[in-house]
Amino acid sequence: MSELTRKAEKLDAADELASKRGEFVLDDVVYLDGNSLGALPVAVPGRVEDVVRRQWGELRIRSWTEGGWWTAPERIGDRIAPLVGAAPGQIVVGDSTSVNVFKAVVGAVRLARPTGPERDEIVVDATTFPTDGYIAESAARMTGCTVRPVEPSSLPDVLGERTAAVLLNHVDYRSGRLHDLPSLTAAVHAAGAVAVWDLCHSAGALPVGLDEHGVDLAVGCTYKYLNGGPGSPAFLYVRADVQERFDSPLPGWNSHAEPFGMRPSYEPAAGAMRGRVGTPDILSMLALEAALEVWDGVTVDAVRAKSLALTDFFLECVAAYVPEGRVSCVTPLAHGERGSQVALRCPDAGDVMKRLIERGVVGDFRHPDVLRFGFTPLYVGFAEVERAARVLAEVLA
Repeated sequence: MSELTRKAEKLDAADELASKRGEFVLDDVVYLDGNSLGALPVAVPGRVEDVVRRQWGELRIRSWTEGGWWTAPERIGDRIAPLVGAAPGQIVVGDSTSVNVFKAVVGAVRLARPTGPERDEIVVDATTFPTDGYIAESAARMTGCTVRPVEPSSLPDVLGERTAAVLLNHVDYRSGRLHDLPSLTAAVHAAGAVAVWDLCHSAGALPVGLDEHGVDLAVGCTYKYLNGGPGSPAFLYVRADVQERFDSPLPGWNSHAEPFGMRPSYEPAAGAMRGRVGTPDILSMLALEAALEVWDGVTVDAVRAKSLALTDFFLECVAAYVPEGRVSCVTPLAHGERGSQVALRCPDAGDVMKRLIERGVVGDFRHPDVLRFGFTPLYVGFAEVERAARVLAEVLA
């Protein structure tokens, strides 16, 4: 038994989250792709069957009231709220991440305009996931703005009187770099602009502190670290004190103050509910609600502590096992700059990942040369991390 194998055993024995693994459907594969699609929680299949057979099959239309379907978007939003540092009543669940980014960016520009009609610039994280950039461009056309891509580290230097909204990623999807949400949000506010954060790679992986740091609007998906399932609905956060001024560009009957009044004129509902659009996607939404039960008794701080320990140990194992010069780490080593993934640059990354998957280690590949490994603390253990690094070394050798 190697020294690192013994260390993995000790770390697993001391892991306070180890019992959570039993709440997921897993096999002997080392699954390090939870930053793309989280594993299936054990409670979900039975819940979905109940929704389909009993709630839809027997109660039918009555489930909108008796089954709680109508209140699901806000109820599940309140379940997510503590995981991103938000008080109840500020998160609504529904629609895709892209749709919610559109609502948030256009809504942010409209919020910013009373502080200066000359505000006509949307600043976007230059390293953002492509869709965020596409949405920002469309939002700019709608609002008469221009888009300015900026590296997050340079953001304070470019903000000014023209800045209306700023769209940033909390964690970079390629590199796993964690950006400084508190200081960047403060810089946006100092310029009189509105901050919009994309939490897709941080919600459920690390503390966010939306309320604490005064974030205006935020969006996140639920199928990564929140394990909601493929295509599970995203969420939209609207800070309590801006809710009455939040003007969604997608008003629908579900966000109307009197949704069943069928009035020809639109009047937005109070609170986070104005972030709704159309009929909620109930099947996937209630699957998400069941998936969130794995968080019972878990704190985000405990998840963050294990995440850093897992990624530290993986990097230690890679350094010990992988031939020198074969890979280079793209992810920052400093804890304060690291999300819950490790990205390694490797010239033949696509072929390497294919061979890793064939040998039971599942990560993913990002063009042109990046191997990504996501670490979900609720179900990934240290022995698996050691095995992944060992198999990587064997493949690269």
